[in-house]
Amino acid sequence: MSINLALETASAKPAGKRPYFLDREVERVLAITMATVQELAVARQRVDTLERLLEAKGVLTRDEIDAFRPDADQAAERGLWMQEYLARVLRIVQQEGEAIAADARGDVRSEDVAVEITAGA
Repeated sequence: MSINLALETASAKPAGKRPYFLDREVERVLAITMATVQELAVARQRVDTLERLLEAKGVLTRDEIDAFRPDADQAAERGLWMQEYLARVLRIVQQEGEAIAADARGDVRSEDVAVEITAGA
């Protein structure tokens, strides 16, 4: 997956305004934290499963896993994954930046049109 595709995927969002139930800045930090927590929990479970299966089948020991050092291609692949991961985690910051840029350009938002139509009815 390319970084551009990752950014497009990470920026997918539902239509309408984002509801804020707490202070806007608190919610931003909370959204980033929870995205990270979710990613970490899934990764931890998968790593644990792999390590247990590999060790149970006598393929690798956990010490061998700990001693692994990636080659240049593997390191590059990990680097791309990290960029995609950060794009997902920081999605809220990107979306808020896009909203500010849209406002600066004078783009009409669908929720503003809905309010205008409702007010005129």
